[in-house]
Amino acid sequence: MSQREFPGEFEQVVLLTLARLKDQAYGMAIRQEIADRTGRDVGIGSVYSALDRMEAKGFISSTLGDPTPERGGKAKRYYQLERAGVVALERARDMFARLWDGLVLDDGAYQ
Repeated sequence: MSQREFPGEFEQVVLLTLARLKDQAYGMAIRQEIADRTGRDVGIGSVYSALDRMEAKGFISSTLGDPTPERGGKAKRYYQLERAGVVALERARDMFARLWDGLVLDDGAYQ
């Protein structure tokens, strides 16, 4: 990860969701948690696309769980936040904090 690379907005949402779900972070649970916490109904394809991008960047990793009868013998893929993902989130948070520091938005000035 380069020093200038920050996760995008949706990637940050997904990374924070993985941190919240811990060992229960699989596709549909991630999608539901995002909807519950943000009011944003996202497509499962968007979630998996973000997960794939972030796994390629080393921000997260995944493992297959045991097959279950409820899923027709298919296994769930579980995702976990890696140290690089934590660092990326912290860097993004710090960057925005520096941008907001001392800033006062004047409602009338932005028309």
